[in-house]
Amino acid sequence: MSVPHPPQPAKLVIGLFLACKDLFPALAAELEAAFGRVDLVSAWMPFDYTTYYAKEMGSGLSRRVLAFRPLIAQKRLPEIKSATNAIERAYAVDGRRQANIDPGYLLLERFVLATGKNYSHRIYLGQGIYADLTLIYRRGTFDALPWTYPDYAEPPLRRFLLSVRGKYALDLKAAVPGGNYGGVFCDD
Repeated sequence: MSVPHPPQPAKLVIGLFLACKDLFPALAAELEAAFGRVDLVSAWMPFDYTTYYAKEMGSGLSRRVLAFRPLIAQKRLPEIKSATNAIERAYAVDGRRQANIDPGYLLLERFVLATGKNYSHRIYLGQGIYADLTLIYRRGTFDALPWTYPDYAEPPLRRFLLSVRGKYALDLKAAVPGGNYGGVFCDD
């Protein structure tokens, strides 16, 4: 028989892609105001894997990923996705998004993104939001899955998430003396 245990807190990770990099400081400030201090920021990466967003956002899109210092309850992912959707709408011009903001969370064993789109491998969380298992950690690296978005499958983004994983492991150790997570953290 399996015995239920409280889930570990997760490391909040939010990816953004946008055509105008000048919007990044304002968006990062909005995200910090909503979710707490950022402790890791990726380099800029080209987002040229699809033309799906070109009509709305233009071409020459760039991605940057933020990891946040406060650990979150995994069950907060739908609430966080709703908040990032609101930020996207606030920055829209003439109904066209200027930024795409993708929240997710990282655990030692996996990386999960939030989405409003259902698909066979996505699990419904509530509030119209699904969990997309994007990467799994095996043998010292994050492995892509058949459905992983192409940019998340690329080495630069996976290397960044490995550094986030290292920081997250330290965060877990600091959460409870001795590094033994006991199910208690700030926003459960």
